[in-house]
Order: sequence, then C-alpha cells, then structure tokens
Amino acid sequence: MNPLLLDLPEQLVTQRLVLRPPRAGDGAEVNRAVRESRAELRRWMPWARKASSVAESEAFCREAGANFAARKDLMLLLWLKDKPVLVGGSGLHRIDWKIPKFEIGYWIRTRYAGNGYATEAVRAIAGFARKTLKARRLEIRMDTRNQRSWRLAERLGFVLEGTMRKDARNPDGRLRDTRIYAKVF
Repeated sequence: MNPLLLDLPEQLVTQRLVLRPPRAGDGAEVNRAVRESRAELRRWMPWARKASSVAESEAFCREAGANFAARKDLMLLLWLKDKPVLVGGSGLHRIDWKIPKFEIGYWIRTRYAGNGYATEAVRAIAGFARKTLKARRLEIRMDTRNQRSWRLAERLGFVLEGTMRKDARNPDGRLRDTRIYAKVF
C-alpha cells in the first residue's frame, strides 16, 4: 500500500469533538493550550519541558500538517465541536505502513482534563485506524507512573503487553519504565 495514495477525511467528528490535522494559523491556540497545561504536560511529555514561542508553535503546526499530507505522522488537534476551542492533541505516530502499525499519543489541555475527551478522541482514532487505514496493530505507550493514561488504554480494551524497564528518560532526565498496551486485528 502506498500511503500517499490514501484519501483521508479532512476531519473526524465525535459527539463533542472535531479532530483534524494542524494547519497554518493554529499556532497561537496551540501555544495557549500548551502554556496553560505545561505544569501537567512537562511531567510526561519531553516536548513540553521548554516553553515555545507563538512563532515556534506556528512552525510546528505547519510542519505537522505537512507530515500529515506526506503520511509520515498523522497528528490531530482536538477541537470542541460547538466552538473554536482547542482541547488537546492526539494522532497516530511511529507509523510502520508495511504492517500497518501505529502508536496513539494524546494530551489534554488541563482545564478540560477529566471530562472524557481523551477517551472519546482515542476511541475515534482507533476506529479510524482500523477501518480506514487497515491497522493490524495499535499501541499506546506511557510512563508507568501515568495512571490516568494507562487507565484510559485499559478502558478502551487495549491489552498490557509488558513493561519495558528503564527504557527511556522522562522529561526531568531520570530513567523511567514504560507500559506498552496494544490492540491487534
């Protein structure tokens, strides 16, 4: 399968969210959401360790949009369906089109955490990956200390395949263990 020939929808719509690739003009809102949520995000996401400028966030959005078009990384922004407010980000990463295999990542803006938005988005993305992209394997990986994240994976039927010990550094530089959840089709 040549991924460049895949016709992908412009957006995924759930009960409360619109999921779509980043595009030019999204940088300011992405920057606001990440700045508001940095205290929580920096515990888990290396990219949130350092504050970015609005221009850096805009460049990131444009690059992520280009990577989506090239089918290298399928990042999605999560917007409220009824108003233009960014709730978080997700998508399909570490893609291996030969299988096809994808890793689902996600983050939620702190003020919207605990409302089921991540669950709603990951459920929609997993369905899209299985039906449209013919995924054979989906993974979710997280720091073993991130209980909210591994509970989400379990709630959606992902199976814990194992824990890799001291396999990565967390954002503060210490070695961490990583839980790996997967669904196979």
